[in-house]
Amino acid sequence: MTGFLDWPAPIPMAHRGFSPERWENSRAAFANAVDLGYRYVETDVHATADGVLVAFHDDTLDRVSDGSGAINALPWSAVRQARIGGTEPIPTLAELFETWPDLRVNIDCKAGTAIEPLAAAIERHRAHDRVCVAAFSDRRRRAVLSRLSRRVVTSAGQAVIAGSKLLRWTPLRHRPFGGVDILQIPEWHGRLRILTPALLTRAHAAGVKVHVWTVNDEATMHRLLDEGVDGILTDRADLLKQVLTERGEWVS
Repeated sequence: MTGFLDWPAPIPMAHRGFSPERWENSRAAFANAVDLGYRYVETDVHATADGVLVAFHDDTLDRVSDGSGAINALPWSAVRQARIGGTEPIPTLAELFETWPDLRVNIDCKAGTAIEPLAAAIERHRAHDRVCVAAFSDRRRRAVLSRLSRRVVTSAGQAVIAGSKLLRWTPLRHRPFGGVDILQIPEWHGRLRILTPALLTRAHAAGVKVHVWTVNDEATMHRLLDEGVDGILTDRADLLKQVLTERGEWVS
C-alpha cells in the first residue's frame, strides 16, 4: 500500500510524541516530534463518556495528569480540565489531525468505547491514507476497520502476533499473518524472544513490515536496523534521529 507506508527508509516513529519532561501524548510532545522532523507519531485513544476521542494512553487520568477517574466514565467537560504533568491539556485526536494535516499517525485503539468515535474521526478527516489502526485486541481492531469506507494500513494485535510466532499460520496460508500490513512487536516479551530472524524473514516474504517497540538505546537501534527491521518506535526521538542520520537513513 501507499500512503502510510510510503517511506523510502526505515520508519522512525515518536512513541506518544517526544517529551523529555515526560508529558506523553500531549500537544507539546507531538509538536516536539514534528519540530525534530518526524513525520510519524504513535498515540493511543480513549473515548469520554460523551464520545469525545482523546489521545491518551491510560484508561484513567491518574498516572500522568493532575486529574483522576476513568476517562470513559467522565464527560469531556471534565477530562479537558486535566493537565498532563500539571501543565499540558489532553488533546483530542481531531486536534492532532487538524493541527498537523500531513502527519502520519499510528493509533492504538485502547477500548471498545473508542471503536465508533475512532472510525468516525478517520472518516470525518479523510485520514485513511495517513493512519495505521492498531489494537492489542484483534477483535477491536477489526471492528474499527469494518466501519471505514476505505481500507487503511493496520498492524497486528496479540492474537495475530501469537499465531505468527507460535502457530506459523499453518491454517491461514491464504492470508499470511492474518492480512495485516505490519507486525508491531517488542523484541522480547519477558524471556520469550518475539523478534527472530526467522519471523522477520517470513514477514518480509509475505509483504508484511516489522516495526519494533519501544527502543530507547543507541546500540539496540543500530542492531535492529542492521537486522533489517522496517521501523522503530521510540521515546527517544532525538536519539533515533541521530542514529538514522549517522547511517544516512534519516529522511526529512
